[in-house]
Amino acid sequence: MAEHNWIKLILTPFSWVYGLITLLRNFLYAQGFLSTQKAPQFTISVGNLTVGGTGKTPVVEYLTKLLSRKYKVAILSRGYGRKTKGLVFADASSSASDIGDEPLQYFSKFGKNIVVAVSEKRINGALAINEISPERDLLLLDDAYQHRAIQRQINILLNDFNRPFYKDLPFPAGRLRETRRGANRADAIIVTKAPKELPELNKEEIRKAIRTYCRKTAPIFFTTIRYSAPVGYDWSHVLLKNVIIVAGIANPLPFTVYLRTQYHVIDEIIFPDHHNYTIADLEHLIKYIKNDTFVVTTEKDMVKLKPLAVLSGVADRFAYLPMEMDFGADSEAFDQWILKNTP
Repeated sequence: MAEHNWIKLILTPFSWVYGLITLLRNFLYAQGFLSTQKAPQFTISVGNLTVGGTGKTPVVEYLTKLLSRKYKVAILSRGYGRKTKGLVFADASSSASDIGDEPLQYFSKFGKNIVVAVSEKRINGALAINEISPERDLLLLDDAYQHRAIQRQINILLNDFNRPFYKDLPFPAGRLRETRRGANRADAIIVTKAPKELPELNKEEIRKAIRTYCRKTAPIFFTTIRYSAPVGYDWSHVLLKNVIIVAGIANPLPFTVYLRTQYHVIDEIIFPDHHNYTIADLEHLIKYIKNDTFVVTTEKDMVKLKPLAVLSGVADRFAYLPMEMDFGADSEAFDQWILKNTP
């Protein structure tokens, strides 16, 4: 711990420099020196100040389910981890290498009802979506809080309960992509991964800390993670007893903790975020597996592992745990807020 503190102390001056650069960039956008372009669709951005997983994917999925009742939705992402470049539309033949694991998850779940595309330049993606699917009237930007070249009508900022931005520093001493003052651009803040029975007193303390940096009019909502019953890679429900945990996500702790409370965990294998699985990985995972044991993954890992498991004829030994964002007591308030602020 002492060594970590010394490293952080040494890196802090570099964080100041990085923070100043991001402040200058945001100032140039705010003053119009750097241009932004309006998308043809009503645009909602979901993002964060912190690098790594803060729960963007389940929030985008929640918004997709809610808003698809009223709008023709398209999701636009950068497609982190893909091996392609430029603009790519998701289709039935897409792989994680083509579009990235999170866009592939969106398409796998909602593909018949939405359009999913990836593009480094979001405005190019928005214009292409409008050209190919002009009926799409609502655009969800996945992880675009710092991508300011495209305008958005609603800016949603996520704050991980376990890694709050108001206690962090910019790179390299911390994990912030910009200074805490960036929260001032948010129209709403969602605190993700909070404990289910978080006392109101604790919530108020968090609201107070967040409001130090965000606009006073921006509402703050609290969410928890809700896991559903395990599902086999063939989409059937499975009964689990002994499990091998496999995850390649930014913060696997909530996932692993939940599984350990529910099942007998034989092994836990953690890969880096956005890991691209190989046949060698698959062979390692199933090398010592027994008939009463399942390899259990996140949904994000499933979309990448499933083709390999099917090809190798071992998909029946794999399952995943669907995850949803649960707004709990804030559900009605959030739904009303988002619907009130869309046309």
